[in-house]
Amino acid sequence: MKGKVAFVAGAGLGYLLGTRAGRGQFDKLQAWAGDMWKDPRVQGYVQDFEVQARQFARDQGAVLKDRAVDAAWSAMGQTTKTPADPDEIVVEDELDPNARRF
Repeated sequence: MKGKVAFVAGAGLGYLLGTRAGRGQFDKLQAWAGDMWKDPRVQGYVQDFEVQARQFARDQGAVLKDRAVDAAWSAMGQTTKTPADPDEIVVEDELDPNARRF
């Protein structure tokens, strides 16, 4: 089924971009999409979405940052966020089995 859908989508795209008649249809479609994007009602929705996205980023930014830090620490195989000895940071290199110390 996926193969049929992909074939139909590819044939449609080939028609739009490959034939003169298809190119004319593509230009009409592009003009229609531009007109719709410039419509004040659509821009109102876009602005509302931008405000909601900014508010979500403000509200969830710290939580997402903490999750990213926790994921990075767990990917490095450590359970704590601080090294055992704060004066010594160990960086492991795949090519050098001995850890380098800084």
